[in-house]
Amino acid sequence: MALVVRTATAEDWPAIWPIWRQVVAAGDTYVWELDAMTEDDARAAWMLPPPAEVMVAVDDAGVVVGTAEVRPNQVGRGSHVANASFMVDPACAGRGIGRALAEAVLERARAAGYRAMQFNAVVASNVRAIALWRSLGFTVVGTVPGAFRHAERGEVDLLVMHRWL
Repeated sequence: MALVVRTATAEDWPAIWPIWRQVVAAGDTYVWELDAMTEDDARAAWMLPPPAEVMVAVDDAGVVVGTAEVRPNQVGRGSHVANASFMVDPACAGRGIGRALAEAVLERARAAGYRAMQFNAVVASNVRAIALWRSLGFTVVGTVPGAFRHAERGEVDLLVMHRWL
């Protein structure tokens, strides 16, 4: 499958929303609870204004199969470190979409002048994501014990992961 990763527009939201809904509903990677959020809430949480940037991965048929967003991890004196979040259509998992999005986000963060990237809440049971992040040079710099209520496993650790850009 050929992929194009590009900046998302407001017109992409109808294609992002089903992915967002499925990923959040699974209850195994994001802290949001689907029942507590409307579609408008979800759009506001994902389609952040600048300096954030939302990206989409589009397959060769023109279908949005994944999305990511990159933004400052903190304001002011912490704004030189980026943060990012990623979602891949569950039906397309294992096809390299997450890696393509991650590589594009890392490049975008470098180009925007960020010095590092930090993930604040990687669910410790998300072994595929952790393996991807490690393969891209991220290391675990901290563990928050039992900080995530996994839909099936109960309380699991959250990892803080970091890499220099």
